[in-house]
Amino acid sequence: MSHRNKKGEEHMVVRRYLLVLLLVLWPLTSVWAAEYHPLPPAQRSGLSSDWLIHDADRNRLVLYLPDYHAPSHAYYQWIALQPTHLFLISFTAREGQSLFLDNRLVFTAAATAPYTLDLGKLLPPDNVARTHLLCVWHPEAAPDLSSFTNSQVTTTTAASISKAPNQALAQPLVRSHPGENVFLCFLLLIGLLYGGVRATYQPGFARIYQFEGLWSRSTAQQDFLIKPTVTWLNILLVLIFSLSFALLLVAIHTNVQNIVILRRLFDVPESALVVRVLLYTVLIAGFVLGKYLFLELLSYIFDVGELVLVQYREFIRTILFLGLFLPLVMLLYLGLNQTLPAAVLWVSNGVVSLLLIGTVIRVARTLHRKTSLFNLHLFSYLCTTEVIPLVILLKLIVFTY
Repeated sequence: MSHRNKKGEEHMVVRRYLLVLLLVLWPLTSVWAAEYHPLPPAQRSGLSSDWLIHDADRNRLVLYLPDYHAPSHAYYQWIALQPTHLFLISFTAREGQSLFLDNRLVFTAAATAPYTLDLGKLLPPDNVARTHLLCVWHPEAAPDLSSFTNSQVTTTTAASISKAPNQALAQPLVRSHPGENVFLCFLLLIGLLYGGVRATYQPGFARIYQFEGLWSRSTAQQDFLIKPTVTWLNILLVLIFSLSFALLLVAIHTNVQNIVILRRLFDVPESALVVRVLLYTVLIAGFVLGKYLFLELLSYIFDVGELVLVQYREFIRTILFLGLFLPLVMLLYLGLNQTLPAAVLWVSNGVVSLLLIGTVIRVARTLHRKTSLFNLHLFSYLCTTEVIPLVILLKLIVFTY
């Protein structure tokens, strides 16, 4: 009997010990469980700068790091949407750029323009409030993520947007381009530079920019072909021309920045407008001034060294003259791009094509006066130095856009 009592007492002691141990370890297990419990995604009231890209190897979305990952055609972001609440975003889209919500196409840009959309309006009417996956995709180029912002509108505008049908959301709303002030400042700088050069080098300036002597054989026009090419006047005008051309490329021909070689050598973000304008200015000036070395090399191969100076001087004179129209295109862009973007694009493409093709025609005409280009040898030289570069530039600047 005593033996059974002792066993019962031992069981009681063990139970009390286990109870005390459980009471001591319970808070620790709760803390451990709370530490490793997966947290739900944070609810956001709008877009953020944290975009995701698809990792094909692990088949999951990972945070996009611009300095680490290569540019992608598709970017993702989790957003909290409610069909009855406004979720206004503003962005600049290229033609063909599309938006998807939960892998469902909801918007495609019909033209390159700034847009303001209400993502809540793009949800189906019976959809419940929850977190949705937004995807921005373009078939040929990386979307401009820096242009995506949370739109701030007035109460009247918000009411009109909320009552608009889904089809109306596909139309761009008129608003100012975020880089208009930058373009305007550069355009004023170009005007001041042209005015300063004209006041300082008036005879040389007038000799280059004579409209009546564009296709004539006047003495003043022919004197330019025998005067030194490397002068302060010509260098300053080449820099101004390069700045005008760079401004046009950044403002209108934005697809130039998606050239693979250019992007790998000079990876400048789209939002850095000033840096991009200065970078393109240096590249264009380097191309114009470096063409002399290219002509020297090709003339040595074709044994036509006597044509180099005349060809290069005619090239400089023509691009400087036709480059005077580039600031006018920028004025047209600043005034009409919001209302007539297609017309501005056509005018810009026409002026750039005229600049490139007109330069080749003028150079060929001048060389033909000096020596006949019906010679197959000289015609091959002209094609190598002028026609082939012309086709490449037209492809990169005009036809790509």
